[in-house]
Amino acid sequence: MLLITCPHCGPRDEVEFHYGGQAHVAYPDDPHALTDREWAEFLFYRDNAKGLFAERWQHAVGCRKWFNAVRDTVTYTFQSTYAAGESAPNGVAATHGGTP
Repeated sequence: MLLITCPHCGPRDEVEFHYGGQAHVAYPDDPHALTDREWAEFLFYRDNAKGLFAERWQHAVGCRKWFNAVRDTVTYTFQSTYAAGESAPNGVAATHGGTP
């Protein structure tokens, strides 16, 4: 079982959390201006980095707050967690490389 450290509640078992996808994916400035292809890429295309990766998580059984975590996608180890709205640590894949 993985141990995930909620930045608000401290370390808890992984069963208390829900995965929310890639962190730091910016909503398009003008979503109505996007083509169908660009909108689909925004919704469904995400980076698939090998190594350290910034992800969104929710502490569903605890404080219910969303936060970001840096997890190694090879070893599944959590390197760090930080509150939503904070920047990703240096050297972490955090931005979506798609069209929008």
